[in-house]
Amino acid sequence: MTRPRHRTGALLPACVAGTAIANNYAIQPALTRVAADLGVPVPVSGLVPTAALAGSLGGFALLLPLTDHLAPHRLVAAQLTALAAALALAATATGPATLLIAYLLIGAATSVAAQASGIAGRHARPERRGAAVATVAAGMSAGILLSRLAGGALTDLLGWRRMLLVFAALALLGAIAAGALLPRRRPRPDHGYRAALASLPPLLRAFPLLRRAVVVGGLWYFAFNLIWVALALALAGPPYSLDPTAIGLYSLAGALGLAVLPFTGRLTDRHTPAAVITGCVLAAAAGTALLAAGPDTPPAVVLGLALFDAGCFAAQAANMSRVIALDPARSGSLTSVYLVLYFTIGAIGTALAAPLLGALGWRGTTLTALAALLLAAFLAPTGRRPTPGEPPQVADRSPGGRPLSRTARTALSAATRQRTTDNRQQAAASRQQTTGKP
Repeated sequence: MTRPRHRTGALLPACVAGTAIANNYAIQPALTRVAADLGVPVPVSGLVPTAALAGSLGGFALLLPLTDHLAPHRLVAAQLTALAAALALAATATGPATLLIAYLLIGAATSVAAQASGIAGRHARPERRGAAVATVAAGMSAGILLSRLAGGALTDLLGWRRMLLVFAALALLGAIAAGALLPRRRPRPDHGYRAALASLPPLLRAFPLLRRAVVVGGLWYFAFNLIWVALALALAGPPYSLDPTAIGLYSLAGALGLAVLPFTGRLTDRHTPAAVITGCVLAAAAGTALLAAGPDTPPAVVLGLALFDAGCFAAQAANMSRVIALDPARSGSLTSVYLVLYFTIGAIGTALAAPLLGALGWRGTTLTALAALLLAAFLAPTGRRPTPGEPPQVADRSPGGRPLSRTARTALSAATRQRTTDNRQQAAASRQQTTGKP
């Protein structure tokens, strides 16, 4: 197994993640124009983000495990090419059915962003894994934050169809770069792809820390979606009645999250991920408390959103690092389980935003998010900091969910240590071939 070439490191995976994930959101400012162009009601065009989310969940479940089976340069290049093709299909759609099918495919292909995170974490040295994952998380965060602004500006300048073609061209450029620069060695999984898919649900039973990561991450993503959707609805309605461009500008407050992510990665490498997650979630909770003051106080809203986004983004980077570290050789499968459940819980926050805003008002909605964040901070602490080079965590249960005997755990631990040694030897040989140095 090779590490990323030194000329790219985690930078190329970060760029791939950001430009890919942006395609789930760039169309949102143009939905009214899409509806007018296709001659359908706005609620019909509003199904496009839902289709993208459904596609993403499918991609996380079915495509992320491929990270454990295919060479990174082939896998990422193929998915970015498929993303470009799906964007071209959406740009030429003449009816809502074609557009929704295209966005199911787009959502599935954007799962390459999560694959990039797993690839960067797997091929990084153990003492640098947190920094590598944080770099990719910064790219994803930048894509999410800037996608709506870029999509809206390009729509105003070129129209929504040509805007999609611009993003398709970016995906093709990413495919060319990935094919040329990402690691070329194919992983050596213990099982085939079908067996890997069948093993996804039992991973939750086998790895206690994965269960905890899902619960903790899901709680803050629930709060994240609840706050942002409710804020958009509150600002769009009376007495504020802001237009979409003005509402979109509030997303720039989250740029603080991009600045703190590299720092978070270094902290994760030096301390326990759980300690970093707890601190970040408490920062997000402090931001949520400021947001409870209401949209009538813009300075409090801007500062609150800055703390809120920075805390959530940084906690996600540390949590992903913790998930990958459970067993780097199965990082694709572990990340798949985590993200499917993570996005599912987040979707609940999205669905509850409007009802909670109507029933409890802005303050009640923010207090609900605050309660979720405080619960996440309470559940986050666990375990100790692993030493650099320590073998991955050994599962405490069999794939069928039965507890392993002491003899079985000893044998599994020995096999895991041997696999870790083999991976180190392969990485050392590859590094010597690439750099000419042992």
